[in-house]
Amino acid sequence: MSSAGGQTDSAIRSGSISPGADTSAEGPSPWLGIDWREHQRWVEVDGRPVNVIDMGSGDPVLFIHGLGGSWPNWLEQLPVLCSDWRAIALDLPGFGHSPMPRDGVSIDGYARTVIGLLDALGIAKAVLVGNSMGGEISAELAISHPNRVSKVVLVSPAGISTREIARWLPAIRRAHPAVEATTRWIAANAENVARRRRLRHRALATVAAQPQTIPATFASEQIKGMGKPGFLPALESIASHSQIMRQRLPAIDRPALIVWGERDPLIPVRDADVFASQIKGSHKVVWQDTGHVAMFERGPEFNALLEGFLSG
Repeated sequence: MSSAGGQTDSAIRSGSISPGADTSAEGPSPWLGIDWREHQRWVEVDGRPVNVIDMGSGDPVLFIHGLGGSWPNWLEQLPVLCSDWRAIALDLPGFGHSPMPRDGVSIDGYARTVIGLLDALGIAKAVLVGNSMGGEISAELAISHPNRVSKVVLVSPAGISTREIARWLPAIRRAHPAVEATTRWIAANAENVARRRRLRHRALATVAAQPQTIPATFASEQIKGMGKPGFLPALESIASHSQIMRQRLPAIDRPALIVWGERDPLIPVRDADVFASQIKGSHKVVWQDTGHVAMFERGPEFNALLEGFLSG
């Protein structure tokens, strides 16, 4: 994938990954054999470029990453879903390769970015699949723009317990310069970090229940998304937006699938019950030995669940 300046900065973005590193009993993971340059595009939204992966045809499914993430969070889903659906993933402004938004970071602003992206792509309505912050954005859109949402999949969404972040923000702000410098170094050395089992474990233990099971090549693509400028303002926005989310959830009247990991280290699994109880008719799935990122901790199971929900 090209950066805004036209340069490539990783194996996946230049399409040069060779199959073999990430394998299972069924063989190499599908994402390894794809030249992602063929599916990357820049889409202008509110006068700013947004980095987008767009592949396949059919009814659109838009994948929205979480705090500290980027579009490769959905590597296990995009090449599978695109055989029957139009699979789209973006780098939210301030993350991945998308520059910071012109008017600052907010959950409402990210919701407007998604609407602007749908407009630019000529999409009237889409299924939204969001993880963590992306789940909160998806829920917000299902509330504020229900005519643009056909179904919603919330994977460990923020919005309930994350309101407690507010009391920790002063300490987080003080520590942020050092944390940001560390995460940027980790991202810049992602391939070396991912190849070393202990370092890979430390880098991903904040999101995954069993980071040692995540293959090095895949882990490297996740680690490269760390240390982006949108992190702290997005965290602050999650804290403020989550203050009002619980009471607004009953307004969601779209078919909803809620997916959680029982060992989520970031957002407690008890929040799954809140989302399920407040969204009428929603379906809840909780997996054991799974953390905050079920879409790549349990890729094949997640894909099967997602395809069933989309088809049903």
